[in-house]
Amino acid sequence: MSAQPTLETQTYTITRADLVRYAEAGGDHNPIHQDESVAASVGLPGVIAHGMYTMGLAARAVTTWYPGAEVVSLGCKFTNPVVVPADGGVEIEVAGEAKDADGLTTVSLTVTCAGQKVLGMPKAVLRASGR
Repeated sequence: MSAQPTLETQTYTITRADLVRYAEAGGDHNPIHQDESVAASVGLPGVIAHGMYTMGLAARAVTTWYPGAEVVSLGCKFTNPVVVPADGGVEIEVAGEAKDADGLTTVSLTVTCAGQKVLGMPKAVLRASGR
């Protein structure tokens, strides 16, 4: 893997249909991810994306930048909700900066929605594939 100080920003659109598919695949049927009134009743600004789905899109960006690399670790904190409107969708952007050391590449990520960070301290550690 070559060191790249800045990686090309990846943009992903999240729709309500994506949330339904993710709930089915992951088994997380919490109604805050599908029902506007339930989300509002717990103080949320609207239906929100699953945190793990948002993290999964960050992982998708990493595998786009480094296809075939082994992901040694991936982590973050869920800091702000990604509100998904009923019509259309919302975009998240995943940016990254990479540093190589000791045979590993550490990618510090920035994941934002409408200019606000939605994941805290997101980071991936990778090992080059045996090519």
